Amino acid sequence: MTAARTTLIEHRLQSDIGRIDANRRLVRGWLAVVLFVLFALVLVGGATRLTESGLSITEWKPIHGVIPPLTAAEWDEEFALYRRIPQYEQLNSGMTVEAFKTIFWWEWAHRLIARSIGIVFALPLAVFWLTGRIERRIRWPLAGLLALGGFQGFIGWWMVSSGLADRVSVSQYRLATHLTIACLIFAGTVWIMRGLSPHSSDAAPTEGSRRMAGIIAAMAVFQIYLGALVAGLDAGLSYNTWPLMDGAVVPGGLFVQQPWWINLFENPKTVQFVHRLGAYLLFALVLAHMVAALRAAPETTHARRTVLLFGLVCLQAAIGIMTLVLQMPLSWALAHQGGALVVLGFAVAHWRGFTGEYPKPVRIEASA
Repeated sequence: MTAARTTLIEHRLQSDIGRIDANRRLVRGWLAVVLFVLFALVLVGGATRLTESGLSITEWKPIHGVIPPLTAAEWDEEFALYRRIPQYEQLNSGMTVEAFKTIFWWEWAHRLIARSIGIVFALPLAVFWLTGRIERRIRWPLAGLLALGGFQGFIGWWMVSSGLADRVSVSQYRLATHLTIACLIFAGTVWIMRGLSPHSSDAAPTEGSRRMAGIIAAMAVFQIYLGALVAGLDAGLSYNTWPLMDGAVVPGGLFVQQPWWINLFENPKTVQFVHRLGAYLLFALVLAHMVAALRAAPETTHARRTVLLFGLVCLQAAIGIMTLVLQMPLSWALAHQGGALVVLGFAVAHWRGFTGEYPKPVRIEASA
């Protein structure tokens, strides 16, 4: 092969590598926007739950529901629908239209952001896919996240419908399902985005580092699920002391309902206690992960990430304790929910950091 042809091949390879890197930066930027909107969606959803606003819109109108009431007659019509459900009759009897508007706007904003995330995700995905900017190996995972997001819309209405007939709030089971799916979409987006980013060439500190990172990420999701059960039962409004709960390390009355396992989902005391245990377990796992990494290879990027992860978990624990002790003020409760997403996102990115980067084009050595 001539020297000129070798130079041409190398130039084309470098050009291909530069094009792929540029596409990855573009896709990462898009996914960062998606994560921001998802984060906002979860926080507004949390505020909707904490302000008891989630049942203010009693109909599911995926298209027409984008437009809120614009006239006094339309507000009266919307308010009349709300007055038919048990929450109004048992909790908000006598509410004025002006007071109703406050809870309506929270739920409307939540639904609007949920609709927006579909556009923010779907349109760029279609454009990037059709223009060849999406690498083949991540096309179907991204399509899967889009499908899961569509399913999440159905789950959201399934959750709301549970509080329209026989309850004054939504089912804690459905609330936990709704939040968990949102977290899975968030985690999946982080995983793909992190995979398109540069990775450290450092070896894992220990043979079990990658496995432990995965366990921590899974535990973070499970802890958010437990937190959703707490929110669904308003369990954070009682037993507002720490480290003792109801005056004891292990409070009594944890299994008063029958069968015993129903307490794990429907007894507010048991649900809050299990959420506390989950926090202690997550703290212990992250601490052990950090200590093992620092002992084995303290100078590696992976070890430094474990320190940051431990710091985030400690901060989240402190916010959780303050939220509990202060009896669930809106600002602290939203900070706790947002902190949970930050911990989850970093834990997933940390885990992804052990798996290696998507392969770049291989430089072909020219033969003489």
